[in-house]
Amino acid sequence: MTADPAVVTSSLPVLAFLVPLAAGAVVLLGRRFGRVLAQAVTLVTAVAVLGIGVAMVARVVAHQVLVAWANELRVDGLSALLVVVIGGIGVLASVYSVRYVDRPAKPDRPGETIAPHRLPVFYGLLLWFLATMLFGCVTNNVVMLYVAVEATTLTSGLLVAFYWDRRALEAGYKYLMLLTIGITFALFGCVLIYAAGAATGGLGGGEALLLSEVRRVVGLIPSGTALIAVAFLIVGFGTKAGIAPFHPWLPDAHAEAPTPVSVLLSGVMIKMAMYALARTVSIFYPSWPELAVFAVGLGTFTMVLGVVLALAQDDLKRLLAYSSVSQMGYVVAGIGLGTYLGCYGGLFHLLNHAVFKSLLFMAVGALIYSTGARRISELGGLARKMPITSACFFIGAVAISGLPPLSGFMSKLTVFLALARAGMWWAAAVAVVVGLLTTVVLMRAASAVFWAQPAGQRAVNIAVREVPASMWVPMVILAVACVVLGVMPQIAYPLLDRAALVLATLGR
Repeated sequence: MTADPAVVTSSLPVLAFLVPLAAGAVVLLGRRFGRVLAQAVTLVTAVAVLGIGVAMVARVVAHQVLVAWANELRVDGLSALLVVVIGGIGVLASVYSVRYVDRPAKPDRPGETIAPHRLPVFYGLLLWFLATMLFGCVTNNVVMLYVAVEATTLTSGLLVAFYWDRRALEAGYKYLMLLTIGITFALFGCVLIYAAGAATGGLGGGEALLLSEVRRVVGLIPSGTALIAVAFLIVGFGTKAGIAPFHPWLPDAHAEAPTPVSVLLSGVMIKMAMYALARTVSIFYPSWPELAVFAVGLGTFTMVLGVVLALAQDDLKRLLAYSSVSQMGYVVAGIGLGTYLGCYGGLFHLLNHAVFKSLLFMAVGALIYSTGARRISELGGLARKMPITSACFFIGAVAISGLPPLSGFMSKLTVFLALARAGMWWAAAVAVVVGLLTTVVLMRAASAVFWAQPAGQRAVNIAVREVPASMWVPMVILAVACVVLGVMPQIAYPLLDRAALVLATLGR
């Protein structure tokens, strides 16, 4: 057994969300200075957030827990993992957006234009989106965790509707309505945790609001109250995480949002919601280990439904959105086991999914940027015209399919082994079959788009060419990460080990 980490007061948890929050205000208040200032501030801020995340990781790996504001903010291995993922994907999405958004025509809307004065609004909201996600990852207050998740809904909802036409507004309205209603259940669950923790008599004052303190007395909470709280949390945070059957908002939001926003939605936002779900529900596992069976069942159902719906898609963005639902099922099944191996595998797949799903969305965005099309039936034969994009999409497809030697193989294998060790062979078998179906979905799309000829009547313009460097460089970085995490998974071990130990409550 390792010694408990040292609790150290630090300013890093405060800086993690205050820096992008203040930068977003600067961008929005300084709109008259135009897009150049907005882009520069966004890029610098995203790099600063990544630097803060790396500093947190170094401290956490050195067996420290960082606290601030009288333990209202708290960063352990799990928090540091999410902060560095958000920071890394935030930097790459910001670089990618420079050319994607900064053009007269809307990439996702051929023939339509973006008003120049709206570009600073995009970047300001992007920074606030990052700030709200980061606040959710560092807060130790159960009610403020709900507030942070709800705040991500408001900021990202405006980004989903950024194009401000009928399709975008409809998607934004549906997104805000479904998520706001769903996340309200999480509020009920968070309030129940607070009330039940306070009623135990073992906590005083505001301690009942702190997740790190409630964990100590959770065994005193009545079973009925605990199960109701868990049910509310699963519906609430599960809706935001895209867990089936609470996922209907996800395909429409991804389909209509600008691609950099889709990258953040699928790459990090649903991970932050999964963090909130794991952080709250895991405190009940020591007293009610039976929850593991339900969590694994919910995860396998999510896997199957997501991949089946992805099989029927012609729109590449909707296909990737449904595959996100399926892949989150692996995360739920792994973390839901409550064992160290399961939590490690689930968190490893969470990290890998952030990488390869961001890569795939960027590759689809590159197709939209160059061709104005995103339907498989309208695309074909693009491998020679867009060699970098085709190679990156293929690497992302192999990684998400769980094929060796790329990253998805290692994290999925860990989840398989965890399920088998727990005696849940049925869930392991389902996960393997879903992996094979994922291979069919992504490889079929890659073959049709890049090597086959268009099946529809519309052919891609002969003038199509590779996207600018500011768009393909982030894709190449993510593609390299897919290879490195697959060939040398031990690179991520120190951080994943600390994060898994936070959640693992049912043994090795």
